[in-house]
Order: sequence, then structure tokens, then C-alpha cells
Amino acid sequence: MAAFEKLQSMLDAAMKQAGEESSMLLGQAMSVAASDVLNTNRKSYLGDEDNPIYVVGVESREAYPGFFYLLFSLGDTIVMSSILLGIPGPRIQEKRRLSIQEPDDVDAFGEIANQIIGSFNSVFQPNLPDKVHLKLLPPQKYVPGTDPLTDEVPFPDGEYLMYRAPLQIEGHEMNMVDILIPHPLANLFDPQPEEAAVEAVAEVEAVAEESAPLPSILVLGDDQGREELVQGLADTGLNLIDAPLGADLPGLFAQGDVRAAFIYLKQTSDRDLAICKRVVPMVDRSGGAVLLSAPEWTRTAVLKALKAGVKGVVMPPYAPHELADKLEKILHH
Repeated sequence: MAAFEKLQSMLDAAMKQAGEESSMLLGQAMSVAASDVLNTNRKSYLGDEDNPIYVVGVESREAYPGFFYLLFSLGDTIVMSSILLGIPGPRIQEKRRLSIQEPDDVDAFGEIANQIIGSFNSVFQPNLPDKVHLKLLPPQKYVPGTDPLTDEVPFPDGEYLMYRAPLQIEGHEMNMVDILIPHPLANLFDPQPEEAAVEAVAEVEAVAEESAPLPSILVLGDDQGREELVQGLADTGLNLIDAPLGADLPGLFAQGDVRAAFIYLKQTSDRDLAICKRVVPMVDRSGGAVLLSAPEWTRTAVLKALKAGVKGVVMPPYAPHELADKLEKILHH
């Protein structure tokens, strides 16, 4: 990607300097190689990420207002903080393997992150025509599939330029550090000719459109129960993903952007309702909801279902448009 060459040059210089200065802090050689640049967005980035990450937010002030984000693997931050704390090599490897991050690790990595942002300031300030100050925000851990997505966590939704650079520390197998910069802020740091800026945005939109999963409804249950639900939802116009209760949920969710899930249960015992603990958090990530269907409901079972995060219950046979109406309420809540 030819655009934003000055920005990439500044970032590479800042990370190179951060590696050199962090080496002095750690007492061990650390380096960051030149970056590659890609277009991404939050959904695509987190969709490819299964491992815990550590997010270092940076606020840009003065003439270049905005936020950008440095993303490290949690394992890499544990290695860096452990080296700073003087922990022996075998224990560092054990901590990394088990993702053990203690309070001292958090404090130690905070020092390293502060050093890195200091390097960024020393590169950005003399290379930009107007005044800029970069401020470190509190680093935070994010575990995909466990920690909930919010408007700000682990970083805001939107389109980003992603600068990906290899992190290297002798004696340790390290990963990449990713720098995510929103397009408006990138264009402040490195203004693009109008035509190039339009091309860059068009490229991002095309990639996002190609990779955007289909809005979908997940239908789970035995064959007969699923068939009735599928018939009641057939006219919604959304992609239907139907499967038995024991199907691989991550695989099903990978087939589309699941906005709602309808689950048919033959019984409503605690054991049957346990599936809610697996499905509800996964649907929550896209802002959707789960509805349960069963041949009969007791007041106790309804209360347990609602406590598990279910938004409503229904009973077959379904009235015409009953399921479509409930879906409409979910999608426009």
C-alpha cells in the first residue's frame, strides 16, 4: 500500500528507537523490525485472534487529536515484564506457557509501555509540522471469547491501518506487535492527496465488504424441532444456520454474523438449559439475543432461562408470524 509512507516511516523509526531504549531498560537486546501495512477492522482482527492480547492505548493531543493502539500478545508482555523483574529464564517460559500475569508484571510492563510512548514522542514531535503530544492510556488485557466486547474494549469498532512488525528478544520466541491507527488520525499525521485518500478508503471498504459475514439466525434442536423453527423463520430473508444441539458452536458461528439464536429443547431441566451458558455469550458479542422453544414451560424453568440470559420463550405450534415478530424485536431492540 503506497499511501501513508511518511507515517509508516515515523512508526518504524519510533519502534526501532523503542527497541533500543527498552533494551537498556531490560538489560537484554530487544528489537522491532520494519513493519508491513494492512487494512483491517475490529471484527476482522478479532476474528483471526484466538490468544489473549494486551492493548496499549495512546491518546494523541494538540493539533493531531485522536487515539491509536499498540497490540501485543499477552505472552510477549509476560516475557518483557519478567525480564525487567529479573525472573529466571525457565520460570519466564513457564509463566508464558500458562499465561501467568501477576500484579508485578502489570506494573513492570507499564514501565516498558511508558518507555515506548516516550520513544514515539521523540520521533513524532520533530517530524510533524504542528505540536503533538502522545499520552499513554492504562494498558489492558483482553481475552477473545471470554471478555465481553464493548464500544471501547478492547478498542473501538471501525476501520484501521494496521502496521505489523516483528518483535525480537534474544532467547525468546516472540510474536508481532500491531499498531492500529484509524484512518482520520492517519490522515492528520500524514495528509494524503485527495485521490490517494479516496483510493485508500475504497480499498478498505472493498476488503470489509468482501470479508463481512452474512447476517444470520442460528437454529438449534432435534430434527423435528428445528424444522418447525426454520419454517417459521423462512420468510425473514436472513441466512439460516441450523444444526443439532451437540454441533460445534464456534464452527457454526464462523458461518455468519449471528444476530439471533432460536433453540428447541424437548425438556427444560437444568441439564437441558445448560446450553444457554454456551450460546448466550457468543450471541451477545454481536448484540443479538437467544430465544428458547419447548413443548411446555413451568414458571421455574422460565425464570431459570431468563436468569441464564435468554430474552424470551415460546411453545410450538407457533402462530403465523410469531417467530418473525419476535425476531424483529430482537433486531431492533
